[in-house]
Amino acid sequence: MLATMENLALLDAADELSQMIIGSEEMEAYQAAKEALQTNPETQARIKQFTKIKEQYEEVSRFGRYHPDHKEVTRKARAFKREVDMDENVAVFRRAEMDLQSLLDEISILLASAVSDNIKVPTGNPFLNKNRLAVRAVVVQAAVAVALHNHPER
Repeated sequence: MLATMENLALLDAADELSQMIIGSEEMEAYQAAKEALQTNPETQARIKQFTKIKEQYEEVSRFGRYHPDHKEVTRKARAFKREVDMDENVAVFRRAEMDLQSLLDEISILLASAVSDNIKVPTGNPFLNKNRLAVRAVVVQAAVAVALHNHPER
């Protein structure tokens, strides 16, 4: 019975945390940027063009520098990649994606460290450091609530 109550409390805390993430500024910015990226016809045309060039590049790359079109296709692929990267919608989407990923990484670190300092959390962000975390109070409170449910003696 006690284990069931603890599990329910954990599930409630996890659900609350997920709702906070869904309602966060980072998630809203990500969803808006994704919508803008997907609905802009010019951006979509650039992405389709780049995808075609990338397929050509992959085909040519199988043969390396010995393929007669290697140099030209490589040059075109780099040029189109630069063009896609410079697109405003793509840049905004990537920034929003990185901000959301940073939030998720910070939450993962907080949850892991609430359980044990020995838990390794792969964040993919070499600049994210436990000592430099600046997470909103709401997220910290949710992580602490989950930790207290796991270890009530703390």
